[in-house]
Amino acid sequence: MSIRCSRSPLSGRSKLTPERERELYDAVLDLLREVGYEALTMDAVASRTRSSKATLYRQWGNKSRLVVSAIELCGAPPPPMEWLGRNSLVEDLRELARWAGRDAARDVPLMRALGSAMQADGELLRVMRETIIEPELVAFQRLLDAAVERGEIAEVPPAVKYVPHLLFGALFSRVFIDGLEPDEEYVVTLVDEVVLPMFGLGASVEGDSGKPAPVPPAAPGSAGPSPDAGQTDEPNGAPGD
Repeated sequence: MSIRCSRSPLSGRSKLTPERERELYDAVLDLLREVGYEALTMDAVASRTRSSKATLYRQWGNKSRLVVSAIELCGAPPPPMEWLGRNSLVEDLRELARWAGRDAARDVPLMRALGSAMQADGELLRVMRETIIEPELVAFQRLLDAAVERGEIAEVPPAVKYVPHLLFGALFSRVFIDGLEPDEEYVVTLVDEVVLPMFGLGASVEGDSGKPAPVPPAAPGSAGPSPDAGQTDEPNGAPGD
């Protein structure tokens, strides 16, 4: 995900230039990361952007509409669909993980700040789902469908429907459990160690092989099974009379 202003304003009703509007929306998102939704005020936005508070109210009406507009314009662009389904399932899942984790340290705090506000504001929840969550769900389903069509997997395991919940939960909770914000390496590791085994797949040491993970060698000094284990030269496994 990558929540930052990079697109043109959605509406032509604004009297601000596109550059000025993007600058203002960036400031709104930065303030949300810093203080959260409840503590965000129009006064703070006006001060940060050197704007008139009257102009902000005239343009957006209230804080909720301003935040919704910022998310609509600056919401994460959809995953690059052109590469989904062209590689192995392992490669697709790991590349999607890289894409999701690339700006996670910047974007997850923003979504965390909006968590409680979304419960009370249906419009804000709708915008967050449409611009950030649903595109990633569509991308995930697309690469699963492609893997089935290629014959790489016979079917999607039932537990896979919980993968989005697992990944979103892991992204949000890492700071509380590990004291760290999530990053690209963290998300890829989650895919390698939790998601791929659901399909009976594993990532090789060299990269994305799509093959089952190799069995580790026996520990030094342990008695591993010999090639002839379970075999005997005698029909009944005992010396003849």
